[in-house]
Amino acid sequence: MGTNYQLELDHTIENLQREGQAPTLLLHSCCAPCSSYVIEYLSQYFRITVFYYNPNIYPDEEYVKRVKEQQEFIRRFPTKYPVKFIEGDFEKAAFYEMAKGLEQVKEGGERCFGCYRLRLEKTAQLAVERGFDYFTTTLSISPLKNAAKLNEIGMKLSEEYGVAYLLSDFKKRNGYKRSVEISKEYEMYRQDYCGCVFSMREREVQKNESEKTVSV
Repeated sequence: MGTNYQLELDHTIENLQREGQAPTLLLHSCCAPCSSYVIEYLSQYFRITVFYYNPNIYPDEEYVKRVKEQQEFIRRFPTKYPVKFIEGDFEKAAFYEMAKGLEQVKEGGERCFGCYRLRLEKTAQLAVERGFDYFTTTLSISPLKNAAKLNEIGMKLSEEYGVAYLLSDFKKRNGYKRSVEISKEYEMYRQDYCGCVFSMREREVQKNESEKTVSV
C-alpha cells in the first residue's frame, strides 16, 4: 500500500500547530491556477514565498503570461500571512539539455520526471540559500502529475541539501476541483497544456483526433 501523502501533511501541520509555529515555506509553483488552492490551504499554517521557476515553458509569450498571472493572483488573494514572490531565471537551455533523447517520450514519463527534478532541485537550492524551513511544489495538484514520484524526488533532495521537504498530494480532498473554482472566481488564465513544447504538441494531436471523432 502506498504512502498517504495527505495524511503525512496533516501530521506535519498538527505538530506545527501544537508547537504554535508558522514556519517559512518556499513553494515552487508551476502556474497561478495550480497554486490557488495550495496557497489558500497552506497559507493558514505557513509563511509562504512562491518561487516561479519553470524553464520548460513554451513559447516565451506563454511564460510571460503565466508569470504575470501568478503575481496578480498573489496580489489579489487574501491570506492569513502575506505571500511573497520570487521569479527564477528562465533557463530554457537547462530544460532542453535535460530533455535530450527524451523528446518522443509521452507526457507523464521519464522526461516529466527529469523536469520535476530540475525544478525541485532549484527550489531546494534556493531554500537552503535563503534559510527557508521547508520547500515543496504545487505540481501534485494536477491529476496528470505523479505525486509519488514528486515526493520521492523531494525527499531525496531534502537529504541531499539538508532542508525539510513538505510531503503532499494536493489533488486530494478535492484540491484540484477547488483550484478550478478559484480560477473561475478570479477569472484566471488557465492553459490547456502542461507548459513545454512537447506537451503542447501532444495536446494538439489529442484535440485534432477528438475533432475527427466528433466529425465522423
